Amino acid sequence: SWSVCFITKTSTKGVHINSILPAGSEATPCKYQDIKIVIEQNLGRDLHGIFLEFDEHPIAAASIAQVHRGRLNNNQEVAVKVQYPGLERRMKLDIMTMSLLSKYVSLIFPDYRFEKILLEFERTMSMELDFTQEAKNSERTTSCFRKNDVVKVPHVFWELTTKEVLTMEFCTGHKVDDLDFLRKADISPTKVAKALIELFGEMIFIHGFVHGDPHPGNILVSPRGQGRFSLVLLDHGIYKELDPKFRLDYCKLWKALISLDVQKILELGEQFGVGKYAKYFPLIFTGRTIDSKSALGTQISGEEKTRIKQDLNSLGMDDISSFMESLPPDFLVILRTDGLLRSILGNLGAPRHVRLLAYAKCAIYGHEEQSRLESGAINRITLQIKTSISYLHLRILIELARLLVQFNDYKHKAKDKLSWMLQKISREVLGWYKALM
Repeated sequence: SWSVCFITKTSTKGVHINSILPAGSEATPCKYQDIKIVIEQNLGRDLHGIFLEFDEHPIAAASIAQVHRGRLNNNQEVAVKVQYPGLERRMKLDIMTMSLLSKYVSLIFPDYRFEKILLEFERTMSMELDFTQEAKNSERTTSCFRKNDVVKVPHVFWELTTKEVLTMEFCTGHKVDDLDFLRKADISPTKVAKALIELFGEMIFIHGFVHGDPHPGNILVSPRGQGRFSLVLLDHGIYKELDPKFRLDYCKLWKALISLDVQKILELGEQFGVGKYAKYFPLIFTGRTIDSKSALGTQISGEEKTRIKQDLNSLGMDDISSFMESLPPDFLVILRTDGLLRSILGNLGAPRHVRLLAYAKCAIYGHEEQSRLESGAINRITLQIKTSISYLHLRILIELARLLVQFNDYKHKAKDKLSWMLQKISREVLGWYKALM
């Protein structure tokens, strides 16, 4: 697997530290002498002249690099990410092989058309192999969230960073979905989920600059005492800068999804180039069908589930290929990112409305951002009021749906409780009757 990420690893003292691991399992590390040569060739100095301490054993090894813990001469602790020797050449050969295989498969199966995905994979791998690009992504993210005191991005030491070596601040923390740790630290999992989804909502809808691999190992929770915490965002190798028009259209899509504006959803589907497949957008993003009668954030009815199953069973390989091919490249990143985030939120046990509220808020502010930039001071105030009203409207819709779910839950619980009490009374009355007889 080429997929690379930061993840936490427990030391003998139980402290979690940031390190690089592949998405699946830990890779076999490269020999220290080979890593030492890469560092010295890239930095142009003797390793022991750069670092006061440098652990010869990697914290962890991944498919493209491994990370070593070090200490600079000023006692600053750092994590040093070092790319394996000759990796770029091997990667190009692998991409060429995959491209040939894809072409052969498409000859045998004409409906197989995933060239776009392969091109996107090649693009992201080229980005990951350039650590200076990762460092730039890291600094840009820091700038985007400079006013957010919950978000923490490790500082990059540029004087010790090249295309094959990345030196950054060493950060501590635990995986974002480590529930045992959160309980021990008295940190609310729901608050963590809310902070996380708001972070990525802002990335997607407002900044249009999206971290492409937000799995639990790339997001650490660092406790700050009294239930407070920081989210440490790691591994900035894969980012996607969204096309400005796509970002605005995606904001409009989410506004339409929350209010289930069918006409607007289908209209935006045409703009995204997916045509008839736009009817699946509500199902993909909110768990409702386009003609759903279920309240937002609630479970769909059994009837809807049956209809969805029949509809999906009617789709062939050509439909799936057409849908994937017609999607703009930005959409593929969004789908993957949202899927990973929903999985984390599920692990944290966050209510479904947390994600919907965060996305609704960010979509509205993201949609109005361009207008605010182009408006005068008075118009900006008007737009701010309009934006706040729009968000309030969507929030009311979501909160009403949440209250409806709670009411139904309470109703079922009350019904079960009443049924249990009646059965208990019946048994007692029957017992008294038998005693009298």
